[in-house]
Amino acid sequence: MEVFYSNDIRDGRIRLSPEESAHCVKVLRHRVGDEVYVSGGDGNLYRCCLEEADSRAAVARVLSVEGGFGTHPYRLWMAVAPTKNIDRFEWFTEKATEMGVDRITPLLCAHSERKVYNQERGQRVIVAAAKQSLKGAVPQLDGLTPFRALMEEVRSAGFSGKKFIAYCDNDIAAGLNTRVPLKEAVGVVKAGGEEAAGEALPGALFLIGPEGDFSSEEIAEALEAGFEPLSLGPSRLRTETAATLCVSAVYIALCCI
Repeated sequence: MEVFYSNDIRDGRIRLSPEESAHCVKVLRHRVGDEVYVSGGDGNLYRCCLEEADSRAAVARVLSVEGGFGTHPYRLWMAVAPTKNIDRFEWFTEKATEMGVDRITPLLCAHSERKVYNQERGQRVIVAAAKQSLKGAVPQLDGLTPFRALMEEVRSAGFSGKKFIAYCDNDIAAGLNTRVPLKEAVGVVKAGGEEAAGEALPGALFLIGPEGDFSSEEIAEALEAGFEPLSLGPSRLRTETAATLCVSAVYIALCCI
């Protein structure tokens, strides 16, 4: 099934962007009267009839709406430091979107090699991934966020899910905390959702730092904010690998088993 994307939905009509219009009319050669499917990025799939086959501004009339299209039974927030090679970070955002993630926050840390992030380009990556994987909802993608700003948001907003931080500083790990294995962490997330008895989906926030690791101060601040130290196994993983592993573990535990 081919799915287009547009959040321009008004008066029972959906207007496609120039890029989506060109793909619909020029590439796929849809004509007036054809039935097309559009994701609104809001969790809905819209079954539509093409009314204006303009390759720059196609318009479709909504026939029916399927709510909760391609949704997942959990809430997942990934805060990850973008890699120096941005292709690797974008690969993570693509794969995370395909499996199921609700929010991605690119983190600016003390040891970050990448100090800038093109949010507009990143948005295009996740929209394409959401379409390809038949998701009705597009994850929230934040701009580059300083570590301390994220901590302030978590404390002030009172994130209700489980919070974990993965880091490599063995001295801090040995001196302050025992790390939670990823399998156990995901089990805790799943159990938390079951205890809610349908009132809320299980939720988790994972912090993944740059390849230079979080600083000692950042680790201490996260632990003070209620984050639990996380073990991702014996291998030394790249940033995007560690982040993808966390999303995969949640997806497998809550969607595949």
